[in-house]
Amino acid sequence: MGTFHQDRGEFHGITVVVDTSGPVAYVGRCNMVTPEGVYFFDADRLEVEAGQDVAEAKEAWMRRAAQVGYWKKHENLHVPAAEVASIRRLGDVAG
Repeated sequence: MGTFHQDRGEFHGITVVVDTSGPVAYVGRCNMVTPEGVYFFDADRLEVEAGQDVAEAKEAWMRRAAQVGYWKKHENLHVPAAEVASIRRLGDVAG
């Protein structure tokens, strides 16, 4: 049957992780992906603390979210396109 919101992109309604080139990553239910960025419902945000290995900390956080879920800390969240390094389904994160 498909979604009734084809204009919102392939990730609409799917829980995704968004990685950035910096120390921040996001997980949440994707509302839409536009040229302006990624819009989330019910999201969480990680900011890796100074002194930690950024890639390792983000990957561990994403794996944990894939295994046990995540706690919603933001009802609505927007990640500007310039900050998005990658977006993938949470289910595609190796546990």
